[in-house]
Order: sequence, then structure tokens, then C-alpha cells
Amino acid sequence: MEENHESFDFEHEQWWLAAPEHLMVWARLRVLASGVAQVFDSQGDTLTYESEEIARGALMDADFRALDGMDDDDAAELGMLLEELQPPQGEDDEELLPQMVRVLGPRH
Repeated sequence: MEENHESFDFEHEQWWLAAPEHLMVWARLRVLASGVAQVFDSQGDTLTYESEEIARGALMDADFRALDGMDDDDAAELGMLLEELQPPQGEDDEELLPQMVRVLGPRH
């Protein structure tokens, strides 16, 4: 029987975004009821951290920014409109994975 990470109860989830040259890379942070945090990354890995604070620190160290903290100016730096910054959508991690990295055109 295959283990399904989606079945774990989580308190909340938050999408994070990094934008290295010509790319938009997503990561999903989930905080479980136990306080443990999980980050689903663009490689399809689920990384586990002792707490949300530690997971947030790891994401920030990797130049990710919380989507819900972004404004129009942040989006403009990416060459996009804020409403265009839509995280991946899917029923499970398998559906999300191909959407976790998006190639962008050159920034002007």
C-alpha cells in the first residue's frame, strides 16, 4: 500500500515563491497539528522540520518569499502582476509537481 502524504491532518498551508533568473519556483509549507512543518519542494521531496519557524528560516535562506506577504511591487520585480502569481493546483503532490517550476521570459 502506497503512503499518501495528503492524508495527514495539517493546521494550515502557505505557498512560497523563489524567482531565480527566468524561473518561478514554488514550495508549499504545511504545519501539522503536532507543530511539525513539512515543505514540499520543486524536486518532489517533502522535507520535515521540527517547527514552522525552522521551516520558514530554511525557505528564507533559500531565497523563497511567502506568497501571502507579496504586494504589487514584489510581483513587478518578477515581471508579473500580483494576480498572475497563482500557486500550483492539484488533488495531490503528483499533480502539483509538474507545476512547481515555471520558466519565465526575460525580464525587462
